[in-house]
Amino acid sequence: MKKKIIVAGHICIDITPVFPDKKVNKPEDILSPGKLIQTGAADVHTGGAVANTGLALKLLGADVTLMGKVGCDAFGDMICGILKKYDADNHMIRSPEESTSYSVVLAIPGIDRIFLHNPGTNNIFRSCDIDMKLLEEAALFHFGYPPLMQSMYENNGHELISLMKSVKKAGVATSLDMAAIDAETEAGKLDWSSILKQVLPYVDFFVPSVEELCFMLDKERFHEWQRRANGKDITEILDIRKDVKPLADICMSYGVKVLLIKCGAPGIYYKTADSGTLSQIGNSIELAPATWADKEGFEASYVPDRILSGTGAGDTSIAAFLASVLNGEPLETAMQLATATGASCVTSYDALSGLKPLDELKEKIKSGWKKNGEISIC
Repeated sequence: MKKKIIVAGHICIDITPVFPDKKVNKPEDILSPGKLIQTGAADVHTGGAVANTGLALKLLGADVTLMGKVGCDAFGDMICGILKKYDADNHMIRSPEESTSYSVVLAIPGIDRIFLHNPGTNNIFRSCDIDMKLLEEAALFHFGYPPLMQSMYENNGHELISLMKSVKKAGVATSLDMAAIDAETEAGKLDWSSILKQVLPYVDFFVPSVEELCFMLDKERFHEWQRRANGKDITEILDIRKDVKPLADICMSYGVKVLLIKCGAPGIYYKTADSGTLSQIGNSIELAPATWADKEGFEASYVPDRILSGTGAGDTSIAAFLASVLNGEPLETAMQLATATGASCVTSYDALSGLKPLDELKEKIKSGWKKNGEISIC
C-alpha cells in the first residue's frame, strides 16, 4: 500500500502572458512606462504549493490529498474545476470571506520571473482547516508558502509553529516550503529568523529557495546579493561555499533533519543531519542512515530540452524528491530525480505539462543526460 501524503497551504490561479521569444538582460529592457507590449495568449493554470507540488506528486504516482482554501468566485470555480480533472478537489474549502488568490506571472525570456500576487483566501487559511482524521493516516505532511498566508505568519508565526508542532506530535513526517516575500508588506517586516528558529525543530524536510532563505535569515547579505546581481538573476552570481553554506549551517542548528536549498537554474544544495537526528523523523519515513546521514553536496541541474518558463520548477522538484523519499530511494537518486523533474518542468509554461514519470527520468539519466556543470562546495 502506498504511503499517504497531505499537501496543504497556498493555492492560486496563475495567469502567464506569453512574451515574444527574445531574451533580454534586464526587466527595463522590455517593461517601461507607456510602452505597449504585444504578447501571445495567456497561459492559465493553478499555482501555489498545493497545486504545483500536490498535483505533481499525484502525477508521479503518489497517494496525495490536497488541502487549501479558495473563494466563491470565478477564479475559485476555475481552480476547483482544474483539480476535479485530477480527482483532487474533495478537500478544498470554498469561503465567501475573501476572493480567490491569483498571480500574474511575467516570465520574460532571459530574466527571472516577476510575480504580481493577490493572496486572497490564503490569508484566512488556518490550522483548523486541516482534516485531522486524514492526518492520522498520512506518512508525510507538506506545507507550502506560509509567508503568503497572513493567518500563518501574524503574531510572529504562532499559527505556523502550532500547526507543525501538532503534526509532528501526531507522528507524521513534516516538510515545509517557503515563498518570496515583498519587503514592504507586513510579512516582509517580521523577524523570520526568530520564526524559523521556533518552527524548524518540528520540520523534517526544509526546502526553501536560496533567495527566500537569505531574505529571512540575513537581509544585509540578501541586499548585497542584489547589488552584485545588478538586475540579473541572483542565482547566477552566488558562490555556494561562501553564500549558501552559511545559511545552511544556521538551518541545521535550528533542528532541520534534511535541508534542500533550491538555487534556481544551477541546481539544488543539500545537507543532512547525523543518524541520531534523522531517527527523529519517525517510523512513517524510513531513511537508511548509511545513505542519508551526514551528507552534503550540490546537485547540478540537467540541461532541459527547451526553456519556456520556470514557473513551478522548484515545487515540482520538491514533489519528485518527496516521492523518491517515500519510495525508499537513496539520497543521491532522490536528488537526481528532483533536478531532472525541474529540468522537465521548465519545458512548459505551466508546472505540470512537462513532467515525466520517475522511471522514464531514471532511464534518461542513465543514458547520459547532460548536466549544466558540477559545482564544488569545498
